[in-house]
Amino acid sequence: MFEARHTMDAPTTTSADNGTSGGGGGWFTPHQQPATPAGDESASPAPALLSPGTAPPVEQRVPPQRTAPARAQEASPDAVLIRRTMAEVGPVADKVTSYFYALLFVRHPELRPLFPAAMDTQRDRLLKALLTAAEHIDNTPVLVDYLQNLGRGHRKYGTRPEHYPAVGECLIGALHKYAEHIWGPEFEAAWVRAYTTISQVMIDAAAADERRAPAWWYAEVVSHDLRTPDVAVVTVRPDQPYPFLAGQYTSLETPWWPRIWRHYSFASAPRSDGLLSFHVKAVPAGWVSGALVHRARPGDVLRLGPPTGSMTVDHTTDSGLLCLGGGTGIAPIKALVEDVAERGERRPVEVFYGARTDIDLYDIDTMLRLQQSHPWLSVRAVIDEQARVQLPDAIRRYGPWNEFDAYVSGPPGMIRKGVDALRASGIPSERIRHDSVEELVVIGD
Repeated sequence: MFEARHTMDAPTTTSADNGTSGGGGGWFTPHQQPATPAGDESASPAPALLSPGTAPPVEQRVPPQRTAPARAQEASPDAVLIRRTMAEVGPVADKVTSYFYALLFVRHPELRPLFPAAMDTQRDRLLKALLTAAEHIDNTPVLVDYLQNLGRGHRKYGTRPEHYPAVGECLIGALHKYAEHIWGPEFEAAWVRAYTTISQVMIDAAAADERRAPAWWYAEVVSHDLRTPDVAVVTVRPDQPYPFLAGQYTSLETPWWPRIWRHYSFASAPRSDGLLSFHVKAVPAGWVSGALVHRARPGDVLRLGPPTGSMTVDHTTDSGLLCLGGGTGIAPIKALVEDVAERGERRPVEVFYGARTDIDLYDIDTMLRLQQSHPWLSVRAVIDEQARVQLPDAIRRYGPWNEFDAYVSGPPGMIRKGVDALRASGIPSERIRHDSVEELVVIGD
């Protein structure tokens, strides 16, 4: 019951859908998924890091960027044991997850309805979240932020505090079985302490969120614009106010695939009429994306989870923005441009819009209209088929970029290459924003 939050034409980190991503989750996410993109897109702190019952820090309006994990030589004793466990079970991860779910459904059959009928898209969630836990176990800010997002996001699955002990029991049972060569009382104690802390942070975050927001929003489709044979812009009207920041994303469930949630980036800044738009690319075997592109029509009612994601504009500085958007990854980039424009700022914004072919530049007219209206905005299209150059490589021809904050949205491969290119151009890592690549793998289903 843990989801992992935040992918373009292959599939996009922000708005595609493939049958492998599962739609929302990390650890044991019912109903299914960073991204982004970056969907989704759980971890395990040591007791020295955070004790059960410790109140999580106050949530910031602009989510913080991920920071580097603690160095190995500084690892706490529990972190060492947890990472050793993950190294042991990594080669048999599929068996660990299958055994975990088997234990959970046999011992606690009442939890089975929380999960989708088809579990094939669910199997890799547990390992991804455990690896995230092992990576960040000694990094309190990153870990707590991650867990709080999970706790809030899991409300839409019907997860209750009483469900957590069952999950922890079966998790430790699966780890014990497949890490038997190293397992001992000290390993079990470390995992019990870590899981106790994890669950408490998530429970507390969910309880706090319940006092100020619904578990989900109903949203009626008001327009469906098919831009290409497999890309649609879907606009919806939530049944009540939906607060979010430009650059964030949400999880979405369709009436045709109950309990299957997928992540999509908002394609505009918050609007006065309250409408929300998403760019969706249908990919082979994509349950949700296929339904949204080829089946959804005005009048259909979807469900939205809470907003999440940290690819937001820092309005406390006047640095320029360098934005790389690939395929439907242009959606959150457009939202960021609108956000800057609505605040009346005149900071330079440079957008590189990447696509494989001309037809994939489905939103280029919108971006060019924005450019005409705002002299501080520059939009460049990069088409692989014509220029025989990848989007990240194109930025090397321009610049310098050392005075810019960078934003990258697209498939995981593009993000990795883009980040490398941006670093090489002189932009430090802390000024490069994108949704977690781990989350992005599961955003676009």
